[in-house]
Amino acid sequence: MKKTFVTLTLIAMGTAALSHGGVQDKNVMARMEVMKTIGSQMKLIGKMAKGETAFDAAAVNAALTEIAAQAALVPDSFETPATDPKSEALPLIWEQFDDFTKLAGDLESTAANLAGTVQTDADLGPVMGQMGATCKACHSTYRE
Repeated sequence: MKKTFVTLTLIAMGTAALSHGGVQDKNVMARMEVMKTIGSQMKLIGKMAKGETAFDAAAVNAALTEIAAQAALVPDSFETPATDPKSEALPLIWEQFDDFTKLAGDLESTAANLAGTVQTDADLGPVMGQMGATCKACHSTYRE
């Protein structure tokens, strides 16, 4: 179950990274870059969780710190209700912006609270579970 979740998370992030080509709107591109950075940090953690790369507690904790920092940028990066054919953001974001920003805050606080707690590779499963659930809470409602 854990490996399936990690695999699906990595596939989704990889797909998002490929979709940036051809974006016309600068606001959409800016927010996609924020999300891409979050995704790349999750991918780093996911590769360790899957055993594809060597465990490095400092790298995981730094990734969580970076995710928290990028999550703090999410509300401002989505403030302008810009659309683009390449965007996966649903218009519901701007209809329910308070909820959307709350979920971004949840991501920020979850990542910040986990940063510094990872000491062994056994910590990766719970971290991926918490982070994945936090990401899914937003993506399931506000992303295509």
